[in-house]
Amino acid sequence: MKKSRTHVETRFWAVDKKRSGLQLMETFFQFNDLTASKEMLNNIMNYALKRNSWIDEDPSVIYQFHQAVRSFVRAGYLIHLKEKKRVAHAHLENPSLWVLGLLSEKEYQNPLLVFKKAFKEYSVKEFDYFMSGIVYFSMGMYDNLPERNIVNPYIHLTKMLDAAHLILERRGK
Repeated sequence: MKKSRTHVETRFWAVDKKRSGLQLMETFFQFNDLTASKEMLNNIMNYALKRNSWIDEDPSVIYQFHQAVRSFVRAGYLIHLKEKKRVAHAHLENPSLWVLGLLSEKEYQNPLLVFKKAFKEYSVKEFDYFMSGIVYFSMGMYDNLPERNIVNPYIHLTKMLDAAHLILERRGK
């Protein structure tokens, strides 16, 4: 039986040393603000679904964001693998709807559930395929649309951004 290992290489690191998922997420958020990342992802997704237009953003910025999100997904996968060892519960009484965002109350209490659900439904390669697809379709005008459902990975990715930011915020306290 062939062993199947998921390749978790992150790109463009200056030092070749192993990093934890939390370190990779901290690095992601050092260079990418949460709201700016969600806005960029939303813009790429919107232009991927528009047939007669392409995104106004500089292609190098899109490419850098694409690579950063790939590293972010791998960091989320590393956190997902070590989920059983880590507890990130925060028992808050009644979080407001503005605080929750796309997260449910259970996901807000335990943000690791977001990664568990996302990687139960999609693999790292499928998230890579999703990102490559929406970047490709947002960069030009095409007659055809992506052949797969691209809404669910988008929702999972947005939730993962919220959950990762929440984990790092709670870790800092």
